Amino acid sequence: MPVIVAFVSQKGGVGKSTLARALAILAAESRVSVLIADLDAQQNTVLRWHEVRTSHKMKPAIVVRAFDNIDEGLHDADDYQLVIIDASGRANSATLDITRHSHLVVQPTGPGLDDLHPGVLLFHELVGQGIPSSRLIFALCRTATKEEEFAARTYLHKANYAVLPGSIPERATYRAAQNGGHAIIETDDAALNARAEELLTALLDRLSGEIAQMKTQATTKLVRGRIKT
Repeated sequence: MPVIVAFVSQKGGVGKSTLARALAILAAESRVSVLIADLDAQQNTVLRWHEVRTSHKMKPAIVVRAFDNIDEGLHDADDYQLVIIDASGRANSATLDITRHSHLVVQPTGPGLDDLHPGVLLFHELVGQGIPSSRLIFALCRTATKEEEFAARTYLHKANYAVLPGSIPERATYRAAQNGGHAIIETDDAALNARAEELLTALLDRLSGEIAQMKTQATTKLVRGRIKT
């Protein structure tokens, strides 16, 4: 069974697909076998991005597949160490099912109350349905100033939810990179790459323990299989 991280949101356009793509690149560069399961049937943003990336033969190569639901996405996922779920751009009845399968649930949010408030309500709802708050974390995106980031982080901490360090600022450079099949850690601007890597490295670090455990289990299973034969 792979480690599963899900990107969910209460509303679209807050950075869900952006972070999913970048995390996959970072994980692949760290020699983690990764699958992105695109469950956003209306948009398929990651699938279309993958088509561009593949057409330009960019490295590292990422496996992206579209699925109708989480059960389909995990059916043949044992070949991967990490599965990244890009959920629908709006919370729906499938969101709870996705979170129940996930080791970590990341909700990107803008720094304004129009994004923060519904985001907190979504996590409250998940906790009310039995999802441990320790598996829920926010990622700040589309920030403009350090003061704005600090205020948003304070708001989320007061709601008793964890927030990843750093934030992803609103930049045309990020959009241009993704339009060309790159991730936000692969732009031509080293400073912006470093800014995105701070948040994404912290996220990958949160998952590293589970990934290491999965690698050990897979190795043990392989060795036992060879001994039997």
